[in-house]
Amino acid sequence: MANTAFEDEKYVRRDRMRYEKNTMSSRLAIIAIVLNALFFVSIYKSNVGNYYYTIKIGVSIVYNLLFMMFVFLVAEGSKNYNVAYSYLAIPFGIMQFVRIFIIPAKAHAATTLVASGDEVQVMGDAQYTRVMIYLVVSGACLLISAAVGIWKCGVLKKHLAQLAENK
Repeated sequence: MANTAFEDEKYVRRDRMRYEKNTMSSRLAIIAIVLNALFFVSIYKSNVGNYYYTIKIGVSIVYNLLFMMFVFLVAEGSKNYNVAYSYLAIPFGIMQFVRIFIIPAKAHAATTLVASGDEVQVMGDAQYTRVMIYLVVSGACLLISAAVGIWKCGVLKKHLAQLAENK
């Protein structure tokens, strides 16, 4: 008897997925956007000589804007159990880890001359640690969002197939 109650509860949870949004995947993607915005602000508010006035920073700004737009699209699409959006989150999540080695690592290792003539480190230890945390957690949120979205889409697809079969 207990097994039947467990199976009924499991069926009800799967059936509710037809009417409820996939909020977990969506919220994780939104958290990734917020953390990326914090990274964005932390990097671009720095005013250390002319180190950041390069084409690399221009490309980074454009990428950040595209990242936020596409990940918002991922959040909205995964909310409706569209598995394609969950797969789209994977490369963006991986790219957050790759980005650690593009600007933060190089800026942390670099020094530049400021207006007073002093040579200073471009990105201090505290800022470097902070932006690393932003990127790592943002990337992890996107990868977890993708995994949850793919799993939930599979469960719902299988459930809908069983419903169609039983009709």
